[in-house]
Amino acid sequence: MPGTNLTREEAQRRAALLTVDSYAIELDLSGAQEGGTYRSVTTVRFDSAEAGAETFIDLVAPAVHEVVLNGTALDAAAAFQDSRIALAGLEAGRNELKVVADCAYTNTGEGLHRFVDPVDQQAYLYTQFEVPDARRVFASFEQPDLKATFQFTVKAPTGWTVVSNSPTPEPKDDLWVFEPTPRISSYITALIVGPYHSVHSSYEGPAGQSVPLAIYCRPSLAEFLDADEIFAVTRQGFDWFQEKFDYAYPFAKYDQLFVPEFNAGAMENAGAVTIRDQYVFRSKVTDAAYEVRAETILHELAHMWFGDLVTMEWWNDLWLNESFATYTSIACQAYAPGSKWPHSWTTFANSMKTWAYRQDQLPSTHPIMADIRDLDDVLVNFDGITYAKGASVLKQLVAYVGMDEFFQGVQAYFKAHAFGNTRLSDLLGALEKTSGRDLKTWSKAWLETAGINVLRPEIATDESGAITSFTVLQEAPALPAGAKGEPTLRPHRIAIGFYDLDGAGKLVRTNRFELDIEAAARTEVELPAGTSRPAVVLLNDDDLSYAKVRLDEESLRFVTEHLGDFAESLPRALCWASAWDMTRDGELATRDYLALVLSGIAKESDIGVVQSLHRQVKLAIDLYAAPEWRDAGLTQWTDATLAHLRTAEPGSDHQLAWARTFAATARTPQQLDLLQGLLTGAETIEGLAVDTELRWAFVERLAATGVFDEPEIAAELDRDKTAAGERHAATARAARPTPEAKAEAWASVVESDTLPNAVQEAVIGGFVQTDQRELLSPYCEKYFASVKDVWESRSHEIAQQIAVGLYPSLLVSQETLDATDAWLTSAEPNAALRRLVSESRAGVERALKAQAADAGAA
Repeated sequence: MPGTNLTREEAQRRAALLTVDSYAIELDLSGAQEGGTYRSVTTVRFDSAEAGAETFIDLVAPAVHEVVLNGTALDAAAAFQDSRIALAGLEAGRNELKVVADCAYTNTGEGLHRFVDPVDQQAYLYTQFEVPDARRVFASFEQPDLKATFQFTVKAPTGWTVVSNSPTPEPKDDLWVFEPTPRISSYITALIVGPYHSVHSSYEGPAGQSVPLAIYCRPSLAEFLDADEIFAVTRQGFDWFQEKFDYAYPFAKYDQLFVPEFNAGAMENAGAVTIRDQYVFRSKVTDAAYEVRAETILHELAHMWFGDLVTMEWWNDLWLNESFATYTSIACQAYAPGSKWPHSWTTFANSMKTWAYRQDQLPSTHPIMADIRDLDDVLVNFDGITYAKGASVLKQLVAYVGMDEFFQGVQAYFKAHAFGNTRLSDLLGALEKTSGRDLKTWSKAWLETAGINVLRPEIATDESGAITSFTVLQEAPALPAGAKGEPTLRPHRIAIGFYDLDGAGKLVRTNRFELDIEAAARTEVELPAGTSRPAVVLLNDDDLSYAKVRLDEESLRFVTEHLGDFAESLPRALCWASAWDMTRDGELATRDYLALVLSGIAKESDIGVVQSLHRQVKLAIDLYAAPEWRDAGLTQWTDATLAHLRTAEPGSDHQLAWARTFAATARTPQQLDLLQGLLTGAETIEGLAVDTELRWAFVERLAATGVFDEPEIAAELDRDKTAAGERHAATARAARPTPEAKAEAWASVVESDTLPNAVQEAVIGGFVQTDQRELLSPYCEKYFASVKDVWESRSHEIAQQIAVGLYPSLLVSQETLDATDAWLTSAEPNAALRRLVSESRAGVERALKAQAADAGAA
């Protein structure tokens, strides 16, 4: 929204002037079932370092009725401008401000989101405040370093439940009066209000510790809520984090609330974590989905210490907040006793690392420690560098300083800064003390520079096959056009793995060398005399560092024939990732990548890796294949998906994954007939349960290919009259291959602003169909004619969905690049929108190069 920005300099000036003591917030949500607006009364007590000083408090609200500063009523109309209330003439020492406003329920997932469940017609509310949206619910000094206590009093409809950061009290006359929180930042306060279903338990820890636990969801999802499984993951996290952090869980209780239409995966509100309710699985999912959900649960739990107990001073250290939670959640899965997912580093290499590598090659690439000038900067910085590259570099830091030393430093950090705010230097200083390593050079190379390195081996052998010299070559490719900074060679802590086939035909590691790679183009590696050349040499074995890895020619030839034969999942994942990266870079033709996957995927046991390969192959054929070969590639891939579906073990995760992949690409009349037959029951595949979510996958594909139209979509929705059903139906309608369906979908998103966030996302997902390029081509011009207006008139989340989701990414042509460049020059978008459009443009540019490479391999 316009007028809602806050600069770093403004925040620094306000933090130097103010110390905030407490908020008392009264909200009248008794009319929530009807929606509209609600009364918000905020009383905030704070100290000023100067008499007569001026400052402001943040508020986004339709109306302000009263502003009373130190007993004096201000002219509310004059004081409230551009989402700020001006406060002049502060007293030295204690000040008290009261603001009475009407605030608005939203349907964008920002502020106080209101959703009506079609199953019971009841309203369900929850707050989402990160980054700057507490100010949509109450007047606040909206920056992370102005911590305070928060005391909420909420009037709610009879029979509803109100959950917040403090333990839930007994209501009196529908009034819920909560105890004040500890000192926390405004963005991690929370309210979840409605007739939610709940399950309660506790965590029993050391020395008599007992922490109340609860899980909430809508009653319409209660039958699917696997609370015991969620509690088990949560308790495992409590055990491991409290041991590693040596600091008891810092809040009075721990609630996890599965809420509707949530924009992110989850949010670390102190003691009241909100999680997208798609994680309450209505239908069968693979173990990879349970693993991702568990990582999300552990990620948010880790934030209770890193982020909530100790909080960044300003958003430039957002990366540390998110990277730490990502690293420790995956480490917990890998190392906690009894974990179901000890292979979590394979998943990390396979998904998070590929996200990071992709993000780091965009024109918007930035140092991990980004320069966050204002809120606009941070809102588009929840990216693959902030989360995945940061966590990758933390993993390398742990290898560099030692895991015990790392956690000893973290323990000292928590004890020194509990309920306070910090900068990166505070953590690095603690780690230097415990490890004895000087981290300033490491930090400069890894955290303050952008871009990615490429590592490849240079190996010489004698006639007997003994290695006579071994060198690790490091490259720093030029940064993408438009990116700031210079290519940088960095120090790396890596392992080098030697692999050979054993008697059972499995590729097993026969040798491992761990060493520091210098920040230089060449690092000589000393191996024991007479060391034989193995079949495969794998740099960055165990995935300790962050770098693109290339195999030497001999290893590449062998891996191409035997990729599925690695005994362990992680080296397989690293080789798959390298092949995918080579495809994206145009070093491996799409048709050759498809051949590699088809030769090895049958032996891939890790279901998360299999599902990633499914997505990557489809993306490669759709975007990176030469257009004249694309049809042949799709035929080859679709035939393979059906063959694997028919031969997969009945009832297995692999069978389900192949069923969904086949559904996404079925194209011939016979294949589409099979989808219809599976829907009606006329066709069956042993072990395959065609349940609610799989039915919708089939319906959406049949709609996109023109087999189904409105009657069939409406009939399916009649079977599934839920919020999820409504979203699927919206996707299916937008997917239909007619100009009328496309125009209707476009108008509902771009020309109207009434769709809730989740429904808008569903419509965009249906609108963009890879086999409908001709239908979509007129919308390239429409996109550039409307995107700036959309950006300036919609909330951030809604505008970002449109700016990214409707960019003409499928129209891979020089014309699309030219249209983008012309718009970037003429429209003068703000930095955030310019970044998102430039990133999408880079995808088209990369696809053009990859298509040329694929054509060259014909």
